[in-house]
Amino acid sequence: MATQDQLNALIADIANDINGFIGASVVDVESGLPLASHSVRPDFDLDVASAYNSEMVKNKRKTIDALRLEATLEDMLLTLDTQLHLIKMIEGDTFIYLAADRQATNLALLRSAVNRHVAALNA
Repeated sequence: MATQDQLNALIADIANDINGFIGASVVDVESGLPLASHSVRPDFDLDVASAYNSEMVKNKRKTIDALRLEATLEDMLLTLDTQLHLIKMIEGDTFIYLAADRQATNLALLRSAVNRHVAALNA
């Protein structure tokens, strides 16, 4: 498992790399608690988002099991009319959750930046 400093650096690097960055957190799936988080908007509650997103990850895993798929969850994308939200599994039972302004970035740039930084963390 990555250290607290590494998780904080991961979020800072992603924030610096993505235009329209709103917020991000590294989340423990089982507890729903953020292990590290940062938002540029004080009204964007990453504790609440982390908890609800952990429930989505758990439910998607249940769906995969119910369908007897031989598959592993890699990421999930939620598109809102004004924002893009990405959930990327990191290692074991942790994921990074990221929200960005849809007008300032696009899905390809968002996924590329997150994948690059997560790969560097796992290297």
